[in-house]
Amino acid sequence: MDLLADLEARGLVQDSTGLDALRARINAGPVGIYYGCDPSADSLQVGNLVGLLVLRRFADAGHSAVALAGGATGMIGDPGGRSRERNLLDAETLAQNTKRIAGQLEKISRVPLVNNLGWTGSLTLLEFLRDVGKHASVNQMIARESVKARLESEHGISFTEFSYQLLQANDYLHLLRNHGVEIQIGGSDQWGNLLAGVELIRRADGHQVHAFTWPLLLRSDGKKFGKSEDGAVWIAADRTSPYQFFQYWMNVADADVERFLLQLTLLPVEECRAVAAAHAQAPNKREGQRRLAREVTTIVHGAEAAAAAGEASAILFGGSPAGASAQALEFLAGEVPTTAFAPGDGLAHTLAASPLASSLSDARRTIAQGAAYVNGGLEREDRPLSAADLLHGRWILLRRGKRTYHLLDAASR
Repeated sequence: MDLLADLEARGLVQDSTGLDALRARINAGPVGIYYGCDPSADSLQVGNLVGLLVLRRFADAGHSAVALAGGATGMIGDPGGRSRERNLLDAETLAQNTKRIAGQLEKISRVPLVNNLGWTGSLTLLEFLRDVGKHASVNQMIARESVKARLESEHGISFTEFSYQLLQANDYLHLLRNHGVEIQIGGSDQWGNLLAGVELIRRADGHQVHAFTWPLLLRSDGKKFGKSEDGAVWIAADRTSPYQFFQYWMNVADADVERFLLQLTLLPVEECRAVAAAHAQAPNKREGQRRLAREVTTIVHGAEAAAAAGEASAILFGGSPAGASAQALEFLAGEVPTTAFAPGDGLAHTLAASPLASSLSDARRTIAQGAAYVNGGLEREDRPLSAADLLHGRWILLRRGKRTYHLLDAASR
């Protein structure tokens, strides 16, 4: 299966400047391709994963892939998909955001990184009007769907946002001239901006270049995975923890398993389909979601974090913490209530001092009724908790009933 056919099989080709010409150029030999992200937040989100993995697929196939951090375009903001103009960020915030997402772009795509501020920051207005503006058709710019929607909206569109597509088009022209890039990619909401670049290059340099988009990655409720959407799933571990990230994929709808495996992992197409087919035979086991969670978390956070997140997930769904890694217990500390461990305190007293029991008598009843657990083991009698109970010399996991947890941390003393 050739590269473009593989992308089509994954549902990653929607709009294109011409599939036959695109396929011919890809098959003719190594070609430059780029995907860009603006730093409107200090982290990418899972919707960006599609583009970064497309870059990796091209790079793995021997092509020259480039990731772009939009340090310049981020100062304006893309009007596409928005009903009103975004708030402009100050230079310091943009610089911090750019630095953060640049690291994420490089880590996940594993391709060289460029920042369009490098060639746009020093560009004067007169140079821009002369070298870019003279090749732009206002009629075509107004006809772009992202612009039309804003023109017809209550708030309209400012000249600042209207010019965004020309700045992105200039990025493509620069990357063609300086990096040999001949393909630009993006989500379907970027189609107008991609066409602007293709047209600028045709008018300015007389070259035929290419572009294609994929369908927007949508959640099961039909909403876009986006930074401005409620419940965004972030790439940065300090915004969506590795455990929460893993758990998100564990909870996706059965109907989404195959599509997400195809688009958000590097597994071969046939393996994705085999995993989805096996999952469909016994969806209650959630093996499809488990494989998806492991693969995507490994790409974003690494194999060790993915394994620890999987362990933490298993513990909170009734598994024993006795053999869990230290990192898995650290993840748990971020997900369940945690207090300092006091050596020598009895189990009942410890339960009563935690949210697991409302009083000492309630704690004693919990133990007597066989609903108190220490590190996954059922406790039938009150007893002192000691250093011998500590997992990895630090933690004790208490549980009441099937799903109510509390973690004791010796390092918090």
